[in-house]
Amino acid sequence: MNILETKNLCKYYRKTHALEGVNMTINKGDIYGFVGKNGAGKTTLIRIITGVAEPTSGSYALFGETNYRKRTRLRSRIAAVVENPALGLGMTAYENLEMQCILLGLHKDAKTIIPALLEKVGLASLLISKRKTVKNFSLGMKQRLGIAMALISKPEFLVLDEPNNGLDPEGIRDMRELLSRLNREDGITILISSHILTELAKLATRYGFIDKGVLIKEITAEELNRVNRKATFFKVENPLVAYDVLKEAGYTGAELLPDGVRVTNGISVSKVVTLLTSRSIEVISVQEQNEDLEQYFMEMIGGAHHV
Repeated sequence: MNILETKNLCKYYRKTHALEGVNMTINKGDIYGFVGKNGAGKTTLIRIITGVAEPTSGSYALFGETNYRKRTRLRSRIAAVVENPALGLGMTAYENLEMQCILLGLHKDAKTIIPALLEKVGLASLLISKRKTVKNFSLGMKQRLGIAMALISKPEFLVLDEPNNGLDPEGIRDMRELLSRLNREDGITILISSHILTELAKLATRYGFIDKGVLIKEITAEELNRVNRKATFFKVENPLVAYDVLKEAGYTGAELLPDGVRVTNGISVSKVVTLLTSRSIEVISVQEQNEDLEQYFMEMIGGAHHV
């Protein structure tokens, strides 16, 4: 079942085209990595699917439903943490969760719901130190509490906009493990908008790449691993000359870098070294590399120089 499907979705703000003909599909069980630079349209799409904004044209379906009224009711199955979690800074974690339970009509079950949620998001210690208010929390604790707030309604679809912003390496790791458990153990489909691509690559099962409001490509993690190329980096004394030599010799996978050249497409390392040294180009070092998610994205938006 598709959790989300958009068809030719557009959003215009006067002369600005925030989204242009976006066709996106998120399947049940996905951890969908939404990849794009700041201003590419990620937050605009999130605002539309969470009901904060309406599209200028095009359509979208939630849980297979396109009817506006029915789709609005279905939003109870969605939870979102967009930008900074809306937390009461002068309140404790328990009080914040209790208030959310009251707003959702679950106040009678709060004493059961809250300890379980704090345990789930790794904040069980706050049940002991009950007087610690949110203003004294670390950023990672605030992010986890924000997710706990979102989980009160038992959502099937969790939408997160830059959940790792400002977190230290330990906080990023804890967030990754939490989201992986929610997907694996609770069956929650997750959309993650993030610019920290090295971290996203450890978690996502599918990706959507967006640039200037246009969804360039959707691809599964398995497909991405297959197409990501192995490459060899040659650090040389004169990269531009080395690049020209390789181009003349027919190495179509050559890429010019500041301190050397990178070559893909299953080349023979020894033949490249022999070619370069025969043209009086000193090869300082040779390193095997795998193209990562960031490099793939830069290629998608034309950010790398290939021949």
